[in-house]
Amino acid sequence: MPTGRYAPSPTGTFHVGNLRTALAAWLFARVADSSFLLRWEDLDVTADPRHEVTQARDLAALGVEFDGVAVRQSERIETYDEVIAELSHRGLTYRCWCSRREIREAAAAPHGVTGHYPGTCRELTTAEVARHTATGRPPALRLRADRVDIDITDSLHGPVSRTMDDIVLRRGDGTPAYNLTVVVDDHLQGVGEVVRADDLLDSTPRHAYLQRVLGFTEPIWTHVPMVIDAQGDRLAKRDGSAGLEEWQQAGGTAGSFVAEAGRSLGIADLNDEATVDELLVGFDQFAVPLSPTVFDGAPKLSLAD
Repeated sequence: MPTGRYAPSPTGTFHVGNLRTALAAWLFARVADSSFLLRWEDLDVTADPRHEVTQARDLAALGVEFDGVAVRQSERIETYDEVIAELSHRGLTYRCWCSRREIREAAAAPHGVTGHYPGTCRELTTAEVARHTATGRPPALRLRADRVDIDITDSLHGPVSRTMDDIVLRRGDGTPAYNLTVVVDDHLQGVGEVVRADDLLDSTPRHAYLQRVLGFTEPIWTHVPMVIDAQGDRLAKRDGSAGLEEWQQAGGTAGSFVAEAGRSLGIADLNDEATVDELLVGFDQFAVPLSPTVFDGAPKLSLAD
């Protein structure tokens, strides 16, 4: 019975894609008779406790309930630092002064890989380190990873393989990076199945690699398709994409959203309104469609062609 979790970032109001993913994560946990935990990933500079209140309100309106007490990443900085210190002691980290622009340009060069760090600062000389240090710009800290292909198996998408690069462990401003915190948090909370949107599928082999380096147990991976808008673009909290309030303003209800989300997750024979318990009765974790779900502003969800 692998423990499940939902780990939102309180950087805005939930859009309908966030809420559908929360329902999916709840269903995967409950169908396995597992615990379901809540974690606030609140290290972003735009995180605000007021967003935690509105997000928790929307989840409660849908009937998504959690076990135990929610944890916050902001309360675990010391733990992340200890893990980073362990990796540094093992010789597995190095300082990096590359800007985002420099990384983008390197990825765009011949033989560059989009989204991958090329290792520019991996083997700097003492003189080069001194020159960068003299600029006063604080460096990020990267994992000195083996350049190997990492294979995982996703319960919906099957085998996935990506080449490992040197991911950031701590940003230049001193904040622990997501790729580290999510791995540490899932380990500390005993999470046995990670259910999240498939925009994170490409990052998952990196998380699996770091789990293996740290000796953590790898969870079951499940990435559900995202909700997109009518133009095929992903929804985003920061852009003010429509959430439960807008759904209701358009004539829908929390119950109708639950029903629509359930149908988009492969549950048939639902009424116009449903509860999460009704979804659980008809949920088949192996029958979740792989097509993204489209939300066009009306209180209706539909699978993309």
